[in-house]
Amino acid sequence: MSFISSPEAVTAPESPAGPAPRHRTVGVRVGAVMVGGGAPIVVQSMTNTDTADVDATVAQVAALARAGSEIVRITVDRDEAAAAVPRIRERLDRLGVSVPLVGDFHYIGHQLLADHLACAEALAKYRINPGNVGFREKKDRQFGAIVEQAIRHGKAVRIGANWGSLDQELLTHLMNQNAASAHPRDMRWVTREAMIQSALLSAARAEEIGLGRDRIILSAKVSAVQDLIAVYQDLARRSDYAIHLGLTEAGMGTKGIVASSAAMGILLQQGIGDTIRYSLTPEPGGDRTVEVKTAQELLQTMGFRTFVPLVAACPGCGRTTSSVFQELARDIQNWISTSMPEWRRTYPGVENLNVAVMGCIVNGPGESKHAHIGISLPGTGEQPAAPVFIDGRKAMTLRGPTLAQDFQKIVLDYIERNFGQPGRDAAE
Repeated sequence: MSFISSPEAVTAPESPAGPAPRHRTVGVRVGAVMVGGGAPIVVQSMTNTDTADVDATVAQVAALARAGSEIVRITVDRDEAAAAVPRIRERLDRLGVSVPLVGDFHYIGHQLLADHLACAEALAKYRINPGNVGFREKKDRQFGAIVEQAIRHGKAVRIGANWGSLDQELLTHLMNQNAASAHPRDMRWVTREAMIQSALLSAARAEEIGLGRDRIILSAKVSAVQDLIAVYQDLARRSDYAIHLGLTEAGMGTKGIVASSAAMGILLQQGIGDTIRYSLTPEPGGDRTVEVKTAQELLQTMGFRTFVPLVAACPGCGRTTSSVFQELARDIQNWISTSMPEWRRTYPGVENLNVAVMGCIVNGPGESKHAHIGISLPGTGEQPAAPVFIDGRKAMTLRGPTLAQDFQKIVLDYIERNFGQPGRDAAE
């Protein structure tokens, strides 16, 4: 008995060929990096060193930049930190690390920028939190002082509202207004609305002072996934400023990665977001560059950008009791990761390479054919042979104890052949 009586019996729903068109925003130049205006989505990160410690901060900024961070934010919270910023910039320049630096200012940013003009000049962007830039009668004056410094030095500004430090005066006003409404909304809606208004009103004030729209980036960060999606959807509907995405206080390990990816993935798919950051809590002494690599993986997995060759590998099952394919997948992944700094220089376009390392005959040959280069290792009970597929066709079969090294050589030969620059060897 057939479950489908005719070809017309089931109509497959239409599926999008890709993400929605990008939300149209004004382009903002941050140093040499363009944010918004149709530019590729930018990966951003932040140091967790004491900025006054020049050696530690330079080392971490350089590590983040080399991992692929295109903008790095540093804390500027006191005189010692502000005084260190131009020295950090100078040291980075000497190292050949040109990544733009963003100063993260809270409470006394106006004073620090006024007292440390070299800091104001060395930074590419100032981050202002409208919830703590100043209180009551001081707020407008201190906010204006930072904006004026940005105008004077030709810098961009990110106006970043955060529900952990929301403008309480505005929130109270909206709560009272909501309570008097015939149809009051819930508290979460009021909080989101306060964040959006805080960002938009601050941006409008910056423009009144004289800062161009092409110098303004907005963010409205929360730590709950559904709230983040809702607040950025509304922010995008109500403005065309460039937008920075990030789930604040995302957390540690898989929780932080999953929550951030879920929220930002949905927004990016809807065309919202010009620059992103994963606010991950590292393990004590952990690698800060994880937030950069995770952001890159999100953008590459979703098809927005390419950073490194992709390695597809099967998860393993009862047919793959040998650990050979796991070891090979790990070794290939590590080899690619460590080789990429040099490969970017010598093999332009190599980041588009796809490699498959599969564990048995069920999906191995098929997946391998979809990759540029794939290997299907023998599963439990299969013949001890590993067919290799190149550009969709079986090219050879590997056997024996040097299988891993042999496959690595095949990958490198393919890279040389397809991504090597003509005449490079002769020139060298």
